[in-house]
Amino acid sequence: MRSLGTRRVARALGAVTVAAVALTGCSAGQVAETALKQPGTFGVNTQNSNGSVLIRGLAVTYNSPEGFKAGGNAPLELNLFNQTPQPVTVTVSSAPPMTPDPTAQVVYARSVGLFGGTPAAIASDQPATKPAVATPVPASAPAVASPAPGGSAAAVPAAAAQPARLTIPPLSFLSFQPGHVPQLQAVGLAAPLKPGNSVNLVFEFSNGAQPLAVPAPMSVPFSPASRAPAQPIEDVEGPAEHE
Repeated sequence: MRSLGTRRVARALGAVTVAAVALTGCSAGQVAETALKQPGTFGVNTQNSNGSVLIRGLAVTYNSPEGFKAGGNAPLELNLFNQTPQPVTVTVSSAPPMTPDPTAQVVYARSVGLFGGTPAAIASDQPATKPAVATPVPASAPAVASPAPGGSAAAVPAAAAQPARLTIPPLSFLSFQPGHVPQLQAVGLAAPLKPGNSVNLVFEFSNGAQPLAVPAPMSVPFSPASRAPAQPIEDVEGPAEHE
């Protein structure tokens, strides 16, 4: 027969065990819920020297494992947020990196241009309270430059590129994404641009903020690359021997 003190200790240990199991189950539920969350948008996130303009999701649109050839164009993905009550004009260009890259992991382009329209024209057609966003390409519209496997972006059957001078309305933003017009492109790459490499971009601001150099990395594909057809075992190891 257990004493009163022994029964009290047993009940206390049992309560501790139940609490530990409950906490473990709660923790496991939180981890499982977190694991289901989707990852954030790929790209570089930064801002200018006075915090008036935010740069979000800056990247080169992925085209293929071979990337873009030297001399070709590379479409860019970019979101610019104006945090001030006045319009701000951002000029985007490209230049060699301040520190030479012997491995050519950071390349530069001859220029940066807009294809298929201007964000300022789109912004003027919208109320001041709405963001100025590049619109999707209509089915009847001429094709916009798009990445070609292993090479540069396809030619644009419209007018030539315009300088990348982007006017952001007050407390608004501009967005450039794949399949939208206008499209922002790095024009005339000085060297091949492959996955894992970046193109050096320079942002200049009309409100007195210091110019900002930002390497834009190549984005990641949404699906894995297709695999080559499997070879029969005898093609790899030679014909099988028969007894």
